[in-house]
Amino acid sequence: MSNAHLTDFPQPKKFGYFNTLGLWTLYKKEVRRFLKVGMQTVLAPVATTLLYMTVFAVAIGARRGDVGGIPFAEFLAPGLILMGLLNNAFANSGSSILVSKVQGNTVDFLMPPLSALELFIAFVAGAMTRGVLVAVVTAVTLIPFMNMMPAHWWAVLYFGLSAAAMLAMIGVIGGLWAEKFDHMAAVTTFVITPLTFLSGTFYSITNLPGPLATISHFNPFFYMIDGFRYGFTGHADGSLMIGVILLALINLALGILSYALLHAGWRLKS
Repeated sequence: MSNAHLTDFPQPKKFGYFNTLGLWTLYKKEVRRFLKVGMQTVLAPVATTLLYMTVFAVAIGARRGDVGGIPFAEFLAPGLILMGLLNNAFANSGSSILVSKVQGNTVDFLMPPLSALELFIAFVAGAMTRGVLVAVVTAVTLIPFMNMMPAHWWAVLYFGLSAAAMLAMIGVIGGLWAEKFDHMAAVTTFVITPLTFLSGTFYSITNLPGPLATISHFNPFFYMIDGFRYGFTGHADGSLMIGVILLALINLALGILSYALLHAGWRLKS
């Protein structure tokens, strides 16, 4: 058959070293997956945060003084915003992988010409998008009630995005490890929620007795929330430099582990 006749048939699409089109397609799938049920994945977390604000700021804040010279409601808001970001970033990547495993359609992202790196970026970016979207909507909702203008944009962006990336990668690892929804619920109940609640979300750790305050400094979630709160209020209970370095190191380690597990197809190909 001549070369002229060969050109009449569809030719295989050639991808370079990095499959940008495949990555973008999987990322859009991840975003559309949670936007399709936006009432549950975006608006419900915002409503939950507003309920927390109502209970703590109205019922308790009226009898409580300022925290570090900051009104209690303004001290509380950044912690609650970041808590919503953390929970939703983790839930998105973890549920996406676990649902695919349970339904038996992991082939949808294993068969296409996507490398482990491209899978890693798409899952993490999709989860970060959901977490950041929930945080932004929550912050905008709170604007009529308090000052939500950041004092230090770099801290809001660095600690917010670092937190979203960390929980997205933990979600990837959790989704790969879990074999049923109970496993993911256990991670949320016994790991994510305790670390979040005991990190200074609702209080300043300077009010804790010595040993408890010391223990709080070993909780990476404390540095996320403390740095994020500093971005809004200019007040920090811990060292910002330690927080910046610690989150970078943890994210680097989680990134290497997540990529390695995806590359090996751990609990995906068996």
